[in-house]
Amino acid sequence: MACGRGAMTLLILGGTGEARELAKELVARGEHVVSSLAGRVARPKLPDGEVRVGGFGGPEGLARWLIENKVDAVIDATHPFAERIGANAALAARETGTPLLRLARPGWTAQPGDTWHWADDLGHAARLLPALGERVFLTSGRQGLAAFAGLDLWFLIRCVDPPEAPLPRRHELLLDRGPYTVEKERALMERHDVEVLVTKDSGGAMTAAKLTAARGLGLPVVVVRRPKRPETASVTTVQGAITWLGGRTKGSPA
Repeated sequence: MACGRGAMTLLILGGTGEARELAKELVARGEHVVSSLAGRVARPKLPDGEVRVGGFGGPEGLARWLIENKVDAVIDATHPFAERIGANAALAARETGTPLLRLARPGWTAQPGDTWHWADDLGHAARLLPALGERVFLTSGRQGLAAFAGLDLWFLIRCVDPPEAPLPRRHELLLDRGPYTVEKERALMERHDVEVLVTKDSGGAMTAAKLTAARGLGLPVVVVRRPKRPETASVTTVQGAITWLGGRTKGSPA
């Protein structure tokens, strides 16, 4: 890809909506943008600019890639629960002296009328469920579902791509991708007689409708906390990332 004079080479990690929005803005400004996707979604929405799919080979492999491709800055815009790549990015950036920014949407906040039960991880969420309801709407994604496999409850499992075994013995699988509306989420929960919702604290508007629907139905919600991320410069909006990058020119120090 030909770059304009003075253009920075930027690596954006992640296939989130914020990552795609940032890539579109930066490409329009003439920057050389490479977006890296984990490859866990079968048909991802591709961002503007160059795209690479798959891992780098740990922090050492990422560090080599940054040097070989003369990357000026890395923006970690991965999903809030993609903790491994976040840790690898921090190590590689530190080793190579590459500026690193974390772009993370804010988490959700409980509203009046919500009944939330916070869980430290999926295993903790599974232990909370028997006391909360028999029919569970599980929206934590296709990974980690083994944590619920031993429960004698009924699950409506929604994810983008088919999950791998083991799965709960009694379940119905719904393959779907957001955004969702409050009306459809409520109708879905009512149709399946859902008694409790499980979600990760992903944040953002794309999947927040389920929380509003659960509130209106008076359902308890188990919310899995975000894992800790390495300390680094951080913003919560695409404009914040643009501003951070605007304070840098090609070759500027970290």
